Amino acid sequence: MLRPTVCERELCVFAFQTLGVMNEAADEIATGAQVVDLLVSMCRSALESPRKVVIFEPYPSVVDPNDSQALAFNPRKKDYDRVMRALDSLTSIREMTQAPYLEIKKQMDKHDPLAHPLLQWVISSNRSHIVKLPVTRQLKFMHTPHQFLLLSSPPAKESNFRAAKSLFGSTFAFHGSHIENWHSILRNGLVVASNTRLQLHGAIYGSGIYVSPMSSISFGYSGMNKKQQKVASKDETASSSKANPNLQSQKKGQQPQFLQSRNLKCIALCEVITSPDLHKHGDIWVVPNTDHVCTRFFFVYEDGQVGDTSINTQDGSINREILRVIGNQTATG
Repeated sequence: MLRPTVCERELCVFAFQTLGVMNEAADEIATGAQVVDLLVSMCRSALESPRKVVIFEPYPSVVDPNDSQALAFNPRKKDYDRVMRALDSLTSIREMTQAPYLEIKKQMDKHDPLAHPLLQWVISSNRSHIVKLPVTRQLKFMHTPHQFLLLSSPPAKESNFRAAKSLFGSTFAFHGSHIENWHSILRNGLVVASNTRLQLHGAIYGSGIYVSPMSSISFGYSGMNKKQQKVASKDETASSSKANPNLQSQKKGQQPQFLQSRNLKCIALCEVITSPDLHKHGDIWVVPNTDHVCTRFFFVYEDGQVGDTSINTQDGSINREILRVIGNQTATG
């Protein structure tokens, strides 16, 4: 289920986009609206970031609708403002799902001839398998309805992971990162940012991917306001509903307007190999080997939603719930 990818050469991009390879991916707008909306939100956050030169990678490769021999968006000639204009003209996913796909495309072409090609690129360049979880497969302790299965490892890495797991076993831990970073993570995987230009926080415990069994620590790295890091009481939930019409519509059984906030927070739940290479410094764990961390779940919080900071993945009941939802394919060794 991993997305195909192409090189940046004009001929390669042209063949990929104009020979029908992307049509099936674009059709998923009708069935995976929330996933597409999430991908667009991540793209926008990376593009709006002051760090966009570093984190808006990959940059789109899109054929010019008026000149099939040229790229309208070219990684060698980056124009962030033009990408943002095209992104701004994308119709909301909620409106898209109310019309047949060809009608959606026609409306987008009227707004901006590069809007639809950019949307195609956002969908097809995603190399992760990301699927909205039905209510019966959601982790109740995460206190958000926006839960996704997220498998972002290429087959070779997943194979290496399973081989290591058979030797050392595995456990689960959170990885928090600001939403602006996920545009790149979904396409390039989790990488060791320590001592590179991608590093945002210090690497006091050495080089590696930083994870934690405690949700409180990873929520901090996601950018969630510390005042929001608590379980919502009934009174807080009620007041949040008044401030957040999305929550009100959910209560009425209507489909909520999804991910319209510009202040999304997200956190991943990863499976981690428990090898001697895993360095534990209290509740901060460092994994120096990128093959020893694989994303499994992804949770998104909108304005008004609060996360539970008391979750410990090493708690028996929490671990059992994770295994119940994820099934036998990643049961601990």
